[in-house]
Amino acid sequence: MVRKNLGRPTCSIYLGLACVSLTLHLLLALFCLSVLQTACVLPASSSSSSFSSIIPRTDTHRHQSVSSFSSSDASSSSHKLPTSNERHKLNANTLHHKGKDWLNGPTETEKKLIGTGKEFPKGKGLSVLEALFNHPLYNLPHPELQEDDWLLRVKTDEDATDKESREDGGEEEVAVSANSQWQSASQEEGYERVTWTSDAETHPPWLRFHLGISRWELYNRKDPNVPQLTHYLATQRVLSAVQKTGGTQLKLLLSFPNHGQALLKPMKQSRDAETDVNLFYFSDFERHNAEIAAFHLDRILGFNRIPPVVGRLINVTTEIKEITTDRRLSRTFFTSPVGNVCFYGQCEYYCSTEHPVCGQPHALEVSLAAMLPDLALAPRRSWRSPWRRSYSRTKLAQWQKEPAYCDKVKQTPPYNHGTRLVDLIDMAVLDFLMSNMDRHHYETFEKFGNETFLLHLDNGRAFGRHSRDEPSILVPLLQCCRIRRSTLLRLRLLSLPGFRLSDVMRKSLARDPLAGAAPLLSEPHLAALDRRLATVLQAVHTCQDQCGDVVYNDLEGYDEKHDQQPD
Repeated sequence: MVRKNLGRPTCSIYLGLACVSLTLHLLLALFCLSVLQTACVLPASSSSSSFSSIIPRTDTHRHQSVSSFSSSDASSSSHKLPTSNERHKLNANTLHHKGKDWLNGPTETEKKLIGTGKEFPKGKGLSVLEALFNHPLYNLPHPELQEDDWLLRVKTDEDATDKESREDGGEEEVAVSANSQWQSASQEEGYERVTWTSDAETHPPWLRFHLGISRWELYNRKDPNVPQLTHYLATQRVLSAVQKTGGTQLKLLLSFPNHGQALLKPMKQSRDAETDVNLFYFSDFERHNAEIAAFHLDRILGFNRIPPVVGRLINVTTEIKEITTDRRLSRTFFTSPVGNVCFYGQCEYYCSTEHPVCGQPHALEVSLAAMLPDLALAPRRSWRSPWRRSYSRTKLAQWQKEPAYCDKVKQTPPYNHGTRLVDLIDMAVLDFLMSNMDRHHYETFEKFGNETFLLHLDNGRAFGRHSRDEPSILVPLLQCCRIRRSTLLRLRLLSLPGFRLSDVMRKSLARDPLAGAAPLLSEPHLAALDRRLATVLQAVHTCQDQCGDVVYNDLEGYDEKHDQQPD
């Protein structure tokens, strides 16, 4: 009888413990699920320790780390990032202790794709660059382009017939039918009377460039028209020069006899000059060599999202002053005390006699960028970057105060669907490598909606400093911990001795016409590219340690095809 009475409370205790255990397991499962569904938030207790714990700001002159957000973003050092629940505790010396452990990051398949351990050809001239572009990672299969994947197309006779019974809308077309000819109606002096047909051979390089723009890239790297276009920009006779409206600094619009145009940015300072450390990022000079180098870097990274840019030596007197029809521009020309022909134009910054653009005495280095199709023909949409800076001397942007800021971005269209977020992180990687802090907006072609690439325009404020790195540019990657797999593999490839980024850039820039006078990027700038590349890879490695699912696989199905190929 006593045993029976003792057995009942014992059973009740066991049953209660079982219920408690089940409840704890359910709570643990819910907690794990919430962690998996939440973006990885790296701890940030203060502005002086958040991102500098992953990416110490580099100052090669002082050999010391400073705060992760520069004085360019806020003049007061008292701003603190709010403390978050430190679910992932980072080692403050991650970069120094782990060194180059990111080399162990790739899987065996990825090492095979990259070619780790293989010897690559080291020839003269541009062999390293050619070998890079022959690498499998630069020859990945693309989806077959459909009719609506082209920005513009030549109108066929059927299209001309259908257009009469079709309302306005749909894809834009170039007014050249298959069995007809288009002749320029311009009677202005100097313009060529050109005749175009549907045959691409009759089209000038700038038109072939426009017709080659697709949903996924601005140009195909293998397209022979790209070098033809840059040669055309560097050699064509300048027919007119007027000041380009918009923007904060001086730029000109050049026109050529075959109806092509180019955007000119003049040389404002020597190539070796570094940006003053006391200058805010929004007050920095725009550099002609930065536009040229940005095009080459974007191409080497495999993005193909910057319009072709080339350097050119122009005559300020005969190719601008004597042919301009812009009265605002013509009134600003003068001769300096040493006999150089100068002008300054009209703009918001640095358009004054104190900041003139001067020839030597007539020769002036400039960058010329191919113009995109007219907005009336191919409208573009401007998007405000979620990681836009405050452009204030005292205020911080929202992303600089909220470590979990990416959570909000991921829930906001168009970043909650498709590849827009990893496209934006591609752009952040590009900007960090060339130290461009001036990325407030980006553009896309309206025709393609949200399923398309981002245009990497206006890179004149890049390559201002080589002795210091700006870790806040990489915040989109650090906060979101997400990167496209093809981008990551190319970055790892460019870190190998056979394809070192600085070496490839040096060879690529040597093709530019201005490289004969002096290198477009000084050696310290090239060395900074390698240093910053290692920083990007370390940031990805840290994200993988802390978050797990970091890589967006845009190469799905490619691994199996590559594995079937012989080594």
